Amino acid sequence: MRSIGVRELKSQASEIIQTVRNHRARYVITYRGEPVGLLTPLDKIPEADRSPALPSDQAVWDELDRLAEEIGRGWSSPQSSAEGLSEMRR
Repeated sequence: MRSIGVRELKSQASEIIQTVRNHRARYVITYRGEPVGLLTPLDKIPEADRSPALPSDQAVWDELDRLAEEIGRGWSSPQSSAEGLSEMRR
């Protein structure tokens, strides 16, 4: 198994991914000479490693609306949030 430094991985990412995909190559990724990860081909992502389902777009918007209401109830500044952000950017 070949070792590859982070810089080389960054500069040759496309070629390395093609090698992993087409030739089933495996790489030990190193940072300053120390192994930090493994790049290996996958046939299938194991069920235990899958991310939980992402919330729907509507659920995200509903949560943002809920948070906006909560923040609004505690807002004590005479400025609006938009005015406060605008002032912070100056």
